Amino acid sequence: QVQLVESGGGLVQAGGSLRLSCVVSGGTFSDFTMAWFHQAPGKEREFVAVITRGRYIRYNERYYDDSVKGRFTISRDNAKNTVYLQMNSLKPEDTAVYYCAARLGSVDTTALSFGSWGQGTQVTVSS
Repeated sequence: QVQLVESGGGLVQAGGSLRLSCVVSGGTFSDFTMAWFHQAPGKEREFVAVITRGRYIRYNERYYDDSVKGRFTISRDNAKNTVYLQMNSLKPEDTAVYYCAARLGSVDTTALSFGSWGQGTQVTVSS
């Protein structure tokens, strides 16, 4: 059974930075396409960023929602079974619970296509 555990959320002022981490266990990490989604109160879970699977980091592809391009960076460390989300220039509208997700397939940006999820970590950006 695949388990995902996020960490790194918190309270930060607008313009600040946070780095989220997600440790994966119960599978071969390099086989997973990994993604980050977020969900604000009263809203649906939305795509943030995705990184493709594969053993060789230099061949990984990354895709981002337009709202975070140039500010957020997704990366992975296969040796540590961990995916990261570096968030810079944070805005109050980035406030949400952030979830990491894994799927045994090619890249996708829809939440329904991901079968494994973490419990979420709260990110709050004050103005």
